[in-house]
Amino acid sequence: MKKELTFAASIIPIFALLVAAASSIFIWKAGMHIPLLIGVFAAAVVARICGWRWEKIEKMMVNGVSRALPAVFILLIIGIIVGTWIASGVIPTMIYYGLSIIEPSLFIPLVALITGIVSITLGSSFTSIATIGIAFMAIGEGLGFPPGLVAGAVISGAYFGDKLSPLSDTTNIAPAMAETDLFSHIKHMLWDTIPAFVIALILYWFVGLSGAAIHTVDTNGIDLIKTGLGDVFTIHPLLLLMPVFTIVLMMMRVPAIPALMIVGLLGAVLAVIVQGSSVSEIAQVMTSGFSVDSGIATVDSLLNKGGLLSMLGTVGLLVIATALGGILEETGAFEVVTRKMIAGVRSTGTLISTTILSTFVVAFASGAQFLAIILPARTFVHTYKEMGIDTKNLSRCVEAAGTVGINLVPWGVPAIFAASTLGVSPGQFIPYAFFAFLVPLINIIFGFTGWTITKKSYREKEEIKTEGAISL
Repeated sequence: MKKELTFAASIIPIFALLVAAASSIFIWKAGMHIPLLIGVFAAAVVARICGWRWEKIEKMMVNGVSRALPAVFILLIIGIIVGTWIASGVIPTMIYYGLSIIEPSLFIPLVALITGIVSITLGSSFTSIATIGIAFMAIGEGLGFPPGLVAGAVISGAYFGDKLSPLSDTTNIAPAMAETDLFSHIKHMLWDTIPAFVIALILYWFVGLSGAAIHTVDTNGIDLIKTGLGDVFTIHPLLLLMPVFTIVLMMMRVPAIPALMIVGLLGAVLAVIVQGSSVSEIAQVMTSGFSVDSGIATVDSLLNKGGLLSMLGTVGLLVIATALGGILEETGAFEVVTRKMIAGVRSTGTLISTTILSTFVVAFASGAQFLAIILPARTFVHTYKEMGIDTKNLSRCVEAAGTVGINLVPWGVPAIFAASTLGVSPGQFIPYAFFAFLVPLINIIFGFTGWTITKKSYREKEEIKTEGAISL
């Protein structure tokens, strides 16, 4: 017979995951796959002790993973895009011209700003990171900036755009779960997103100015990279139309998977036409990534990446994380933890801060954006209504922590994806992901000051619904 989980039982899997994660990061140096598997094992043991049959526990994991399948396909296709965009010369051309025209003293804030503009248009942080982000990492290396700083600016820009774009999946999920509408949600997010991004840009400007990199720009090194790129690829400004075409597809609201497949295949066609690659070579690039031995170590490190197989580690992480989330959700563990937190809510400030804290709990426990948005939104929506607070405040909070703040979780899927794509460890870029720190903090400040917190009465609507149901 199944029995309801106690608070102590509910936090056992989360505690096991956190201990294993800390051990893996600081001692084992083994990544996050094993800690997440330990979390799954702990959650399954707790569920079994509390009366769930093993067949049901397996079903919980399957249900959790099934929700992540669209993201799995997107990750695999992005791996293909990275490979074909390098092989076709698109990314090398972006790097080549970027090294030629970007002013070092403004480079870091420009990285965040340009990535943000691209991400708003594409509606995808992952695609932005995997395309223009890679180019910026290469340019930053050529200019002498620390990789963690450049990656932090890329991530800040990517999630600024992802957060505000009506094409983003998380931007659509948050208001749906919080029972508000998309454009009210986006409009309300301007209050936390714009100030946080402006502050982040100012911080990037100061960090860029104070860094020794701009005073020691190695022009010989830049020339060497440009020469190496020119020797390996045909560099042509028309190749820059590929990102423009991608933006057009997204603006036409072509679904993400077909749109990404189109630009990936078009990159393969350009590799054959412009760079003279064979079909066999392109098939290998799409599978295993681009590989070249130019004789210049810096150029090789910039270009030898991509391919479907390069995403398998991230996909594995996503599968395990969502399997864990499936168990924690269906056994009610998340609900027990968040209910305990809700019990301490006495004011608007504590409600907002508790919402953000609970979203981080789910983020740290599962590493998955969707779960970090969906579960707290479902749990808190009735509390917001009972307290007369518009649920667009709820959707803003879960986006702040679940879409953006989750990048501060070293084993979270977004952080692992960025690390594997940009070639920088989470420990290097998290301190520079200023936007991810600022957005949740600003929401907490709003909660305690009451500024931008919109009130709304839901009681009349609920009474009307009840009377209508009775009259029927």
